[in-house]
Amino acid sequence: MNKPAETQAVSTEVKRRVSNQLSRANTSRAGMWFWEVDRVLLLLAMLLIAIGLVAVAAASPATARRYSGAGHVVPAMYYFWRQLMWVGVSMPVLIGVSMLPVTLARRLSLLGAGFFLFLLLLVPFIGHETNGARRWISLGFSDLQPSEFLKPLFIVSTAWMLSFRAKDPELPVLFITGGVTALVGVLLMMQPDFGQTIVFALVWVILLIVSGISPLAIGGLAGTAVAGVVAAYIFYDTARTRIDNFLFPTKEAALADRYQVEMAHDTLTAGGLTGTGPGSGQMKFRLPEAHTDYIFSVIGEEFGLLACIVIVLLYAAIVVRVLMKQLDEEDAFRLLAASGLAAQFGVQALINMAVNTGIAPSKGMTLPFISYGGSSMIALSIGFGLLLAFTRRNPYLKRSSYRGRWSNT
Repeated sequence: MNKPAETQAVSTEVKRRVSNQLSRANTSRAGMWFWEVDRVLLLLAMLLIAIGLVAVAAASPATARRYSGAGHVVPAMYYFWRQLMWVGVSMPVLIGVSMLPVTLARRLSLLGAGFFLFLLLLVPFIGHETNGARRWISLGFSDLQPSEFLKPLFIVSTAWMLSFRAKDPELPVLFITGGVTALVGVLLMMQPDFGQTIVFALVWVILLIVSGISPLAIGGLAGTAVAGVVAAYIFYDTARTRIDNFLFPTKEAALADRYQVEMAHDTLTAGGLTGTGPGSGQMKFRLPEAHTDYIFSVIGEEFGLLACIVIVLLYAAIVVRVLMKQLDEEDAFRLLAASGLAAQFGVQALINMAVNTGIAPSKGMTLPFISYGGSSMIALSIGFGLLLAFTRRNPYLKRSSYRGRWSNT
């Protein structure tokens, strides 16, 4: 056989193997996963991760300059290479979790929620402080933020408990989940981390609404929420300081906080519609935490407001697609878990963008899949993997058959 013919034969064999792997007749775990997983959701997540790498590359020089000094020089692209490493770790996690059977994913989530709740209890004792907050446990090579990992696992666990209302509405699962949420909120406020507290509370309320609580109960929750905010303002110094600094910036510390919010807004709009171009932004060098809390502003400066709009649409597309897929979901647990995970994803993105646009006080909230951070990236990959696992569907089965196969009973 001559060389061209041999090359053509090899090419034909490769195509045949790839075709067999992607064939719907392929019953291997990978083959079944490929046809059952929501490939649109997966593509949207990949797009956000790719945008995040570009954004961290843009923000890295500003952050490196900020943390250089006293004879210590941080390389300009240090945070980009670190983020690339975390993406390399996170992607197999996301795919691996998305391939889990629903029952196993639920059981592992329950175990993981207990483990990270225990770590959250330890944070006040063994955690280390950064920028006035004690939220991380040092692992030597990196820092672990238990609350980031607890979020998706808490949601799945709460969804599992609330799903029992479909079988017996008299079960006190509302009070049990409310008590757990309150415990998590108290532990987070001790750190302090008011932003994460809001996310946990909001997602819990959303799960209650999706589970079908009465309008009277929804009204009671709304009243409780207002009372909670008032109580936080009166008794919780961090909340009062954040609100006062945002609304009434008269003291020096308040002016500094307000300066950060205004600087984020000015950076966001500095590039106009199309941006100054990659690496050309100058306002970003005046931003605190340009690679995490304020990365949305860096994107606005260098890639323009149009790029920011695209990112908003990507987040909205993920949430809307998940909710639309749940319209015919008959399994209470899957409905609640998928809706809760999508809500967490959307709420976190909304809070970060609200801070960057200057309509909310700073909360130290990362932008999902875009902000720099190992704990954030891996935890979000776990959460999105669970979301993909709970929205997987066999394309050949009708919803009634599907329910019989995956029911919790």
